[in-house]
Amino acid sequence: MFEDYNTIPLLGEAFPEMEVQTTHGKMSFPKDLKGKWTVLFSHPADFTPVCTTEFVAFNKRYNKFKKLNCQLIGLSIDQVFSHIKWIQWIKENLNETIKFPVIADDRGLVAEQLGMVQDAKGTNTVRAVFIIDPKGLIRTILYYPQEVGRNVDEILRTVNALQISDANGVACPENYPDNELIGNDVIIPPASDEKTANRRKKQKDCFDWWFCHKKLK
Repeated sequence: MFEDYNTIPLLGEAFPEMEVQTTHGKMSFPKDLKGKWTVLFSHPADFTPVCTTEFVAFNKRYNKFKKLNCQLIGLSIDQVFSHIKWIQWIKENLNETIKFPVIADDRGLVAEQLGMVQDAKGTNTVRAVFIIDPKGLIRTILYYPQEVGRNVDEILRTVNALQISDANGVACPENYPDNELIGNDVIIPPASDEKTANRRKKQKDCFDWWFCHKKLK
């Protein structure tokens, strides 16, 4: 059993308070997160190929995230000057103007609080993703190793599914809205009493009393 370990914020907890320097100026968390969904993602380093592909992918989907009232924020432990030069390089060489801010966590204070630097994987940040809701609560945490780039469409899908779940009091199946079993249906909460459970067994949209699905209107 490990006796000495660092804790990081967990699902459902409030995002920790911090002041950060970004390519768009200073930001205050969680104040600047409230009222919007947020995808905060770290990358190992500027001027690296996998990270560049990710930044381009996030940027190409910027308007899709914006449509979901979701802001994107990048982060690495590089200095802000490095971020600025890298963003300029992406614009000049790949014709992509990065629209979202990038945190310059050059002292590693944010990365340490969020478990983004993991000793067994070196001194750079791993590819962490934190999805934060408009109340400033952490709803999803993902970690990818430095050697594997993320699927940005999956992150976009997760934000969309969380919003649908919150708005309708339902759960979203695997790969929603394209599930192999129930298509674009959502899953309703299981029955909490015997009468409802018995009734649901006879419904066509129920596999059993604990597994019922429906289409959203």
